[in-house]
Amino acid sequence: MNLQNSTILITGGTSGIGLEFVKQLTQIGATIIVTGRKADALNETKKRFPKVHTFQSDVSNPKDIEKLYHEVTQQFPGLNIIINNAGLMRLIDLQDQSPDLENITREVSTNLSGTIQMVHQFLPHLLKQPAAGIVNVSSGIAFMSYSPAPIYSATKAGVRAYTQALRLQLQDTTVKVFEMIPPGVKTNLQNDWDKQPNPAMMMTVDKMVKVAINGMLKDKKELKPFVIRIIKFASKIIPNVLLNFGHREFKQIKAQKNNTK
Repeated sequence: MNLQNSTILITGGTSGIGLEFVKQLTQIGATIIVTGRKADALNETKKRFPKVHTFQSDVSNPKDIEKLYHEVTQQFPGLNIIINNAGLMRLIDLQDQSPDLENITREVSTNLSGTIQMVHQFLPHLLKQPAAGIVNVSSGIAFMSYSPAPIYSATKAGVRAYTQALRLQLQDTTVKVFEMIPPGVKTNLQNDWDKQPNPAMMMTVDKMVKVAINGMLKDKKELKPFVIRIIKFASKIIPNVLLNFGHREFKQIKAQKNNTK
């Protein structure tokens, strides 16, 4: 895709992978639209990157998406790429009954429903463009459930399945469908975790976004580093080993919590 002459909307663009997209795509020369839930974070992003355009919007709220669509398409009729990056990842013990029903499904509303609703809302506009693209951010966890984050695991598997179906349905249109598949990446997603991930096993956010942008420029369907190929292969030949490896962390987290009581 020609990114330099594109107008790109990035959800969750005020931190982590989204903010790095803002940085690298701004350097390329694209017109960037950033959305996020928090006004303060949007203001900080605008200070760092004065040329970007910001809109306060929450992808878990359908009314916000409708409003965003009308405002953005009116002001930026050339919008031709959306990057569905907004995400939430929590460590959850499913035997803990303290979260209410709305709280327990927060990740579904943001990661999965938000992605689907953003595509549904913006697709008619994208189909009118000479060349357009949709980037949905899934995860290496889409290939293997990570028991410490069960709801997140379910949403990312769902994003992958939805993206594959979307790509098939749009294969005869001008809209290209990309799936960005990060491994563990050190971002603010892990800020509130009781047990922090091993830095040695995490990819830096700048390298991951560079891989994604290079893939988009070459029209690769899956935007992924080499380690994802290893995870994908291992999930087929030794799935239980991967599942149990992740589950050891859940046991450690639970033991840590029990020791602090």
